[in-house]
Amino acid sequence: QVQLVESGGGLVQAGGSLRLSCAAPGPIFSINGMGWYRQPPGKQRELVARQTTGRAPKYSDSSVKGRFTMSRDNAKNTVYLHITTVKPEDSAVYYCDAEGFRLDGTTGWALRTDAWGQGALVTVSA
Repeated sequence: QVQLVESGGGLVQAGGSLRLSCAAPGPIFSINGMGWYRQPPGKQRELVARQTTGRAPKYSDSSVKGRFTMSRDNAKNTVYLHITTVKPEDSAVYYCDAEGFRLDGTTGWALRTDAWGQGALVTVSA
């Protein structure tokens, strides 16, 4: 498996802002889409936002859409998640993913692959 590299997590005060980043390594190419997910403590992973290459990002609900902004730097194969006016309920482990291709080591063929980041812990203090 090829793993994405996440950064930007940490402790933030309620009402503050932060930006998460997620970079796809070189082995992944022709990325079709990238997305952000989060998993609050004791709950299952949920979709935050996702962007198909060449299209505008789509957000999971109106609450997320109002404070969460997803952007992408195609040249760097990097996706960002900017969160403003964070709330305690935003505390979660945030994951990014990328849908693209990789080269098989033995055949040299391009194979469809889904790669995930290691997770970035975001903790919002009151």
